[in-house]
Amino acid sequence: MNRHWAAIGERGTLSGMLFMVWLRRFGDWPFQLLLWPVILWYYLSHRTARRASQDYLTRLDPALERQPLRLRARSFRHFLCFGRSLMDKVAAWNGEYPPSRLSGDGVQHFAQAVDGGHGGLILVAHHGNLDIVNALSERHPSLDLTVIMHTRNARKFNELLERATGRRRPEILEVSEISPSSAQRLDARIRAGGFVVIAADRIPLRQGRTRALEFLGAPAPFPEGPFLLASLLRCRLYRLACVRDGDGFVVDFDLIDDTSRLGRRGRSAWIAEAMQRHCADLAWRVQRHPLQWFNFFPFWIADETTDHDPPR
Repeated sequence: MNRHWAAIGERGTLSGMLFMVWLRRFGDWPFQLLLWPVILWYYLSHRTARRASQDYLTRLDPALERQPLRLRARSFRHFLCFGRSLMDKVAAWNGEYPPSRLSGDGVQHFAQAVDGGHGGLILVAHHGNLDIVNALSERHPSLDLTVIMHTRNARKFNELLERATGRRRPEILEVSEISPSSAQRLDARIRAGGFVVIAADRIPLRQGRTRALEFLGAPAPFPEGPFLLASLLRCRLYRLACVRDGDGFVVDFDLIDDTSRLGRRGRSAWIAEAMQRHCADLAWRVQRHPLQWFNFFPFWIADETTDHDPPR
């Protein structure tokens, strides 16, 4: 039986994370040298994450199933990219990445939406590094941002960000605590030109509604919640993505729909169509930057008739 992603807790200690952040001040090489043994320990000790990584990589490249050594090496690189992304998050919130390291039309599109007061709901996924984009908020003092997320299995890293950078993160609304009153506050925020960010690639915590969508060749459950929320808020719907590209980052920020005129009768059909578009776009992005996919848990619907487990 697959474990729910929220049941997979953090590994490591806050003091260890802080030491890694401190070491990074001496340059990239000392950090990289220590990152290898730390990630190796994590790779060897976290069986669920390791198996999820290998399952994901073999779906992208089925030939890896017949090449166990190459699969393990690529999976370890996958973990290394994840470790690097955590430090990128801290660096972003510490103001270490100047605007010159950000490229892509999304930088300008984001500024236009904020400056124009065109608030809305922003869909994201656990691919790339969205904290790089969050750091752009300092360039927009008027930005009103709320992030809907599950925080209980990421408390150490959230505390790390605040202690290492001395800056508080944007307002966070625990995903399990959304209520009619909080939905009204979100609606008011958007009407005033603010933005609400929500991930659309992880199933809900408490038996929320999901749809099985074809993703990388097999059905995977995706949450209806973000799309239902967009239809209820009747607002602009944006897509935000940011991936590392060499020493810089490429930002995409696009208006993908507007539900302001969506009627109740058309809601179900719109949700189905919008979810499929989101899934197809995510698959395209993942295939372009495969090692920046950071969902280290059983993502696909288990097939009881076929053994998909690659060599461990």
